[in-house]
Amino acid sequence: MNTDMENKQDLSDLLQLVSFKIEDEEFGIDILKVQEINKMLKITKVPNAPEFVDGVVNLRGRIIPVIDLRTRLGMPRKEYDNKTRIVVVELDGNTIGFIVDEVSEVLRIPRNITEPPPPMVAGINSDYITAVGKLEDKLLILLDLEKVFASDEIDKLGKMKN
Repeated sequence: MNTDMENKQDLSDLLQLVSFKIEDEEFGIDILKVQEINKMLKITKVPNAPEFVDGVVNLRGRIIPVIDLRTRLGMPRKEYDNKTRIVVVELDGNTIGFIVDEVSEVLRIPRNITEPPPPMVAGINSDYITAVGKLEDKLLILLDLEKVFASDEIDKLGKMKN
């Protein structure tokens, strides 16, 4: 009975995620990519930015681009409210914020309750999705942020702060 080894195996089979909502859908991203979660900040518009880029914010002296994740995923824009949050992540060495309707919770779910996505999930291209988690009362769509923000777009966003 090697319970220490079993416990280590159990931990490696857990996904640690930050979950958030857009519309009625629940999404999750790897917690290790998340630097912080903020209430809405004043966003400064940037001329000639892509439609899904709302602008930039000053985050304790750092200028970071902010993306409207709804727009990026092909959903209609929504007025911000007191639940709206900016999730700050690091992708390919660039810090980016993206706007979500509401941050739900930090989850630890077993990897074995996820499965590959069907070709289209909630109207979102499955290229952006790593897996779908089957929770007791809902489905959790796991996003691949590197694909949501293609590397050339991430590089351009990184240059916006300069």
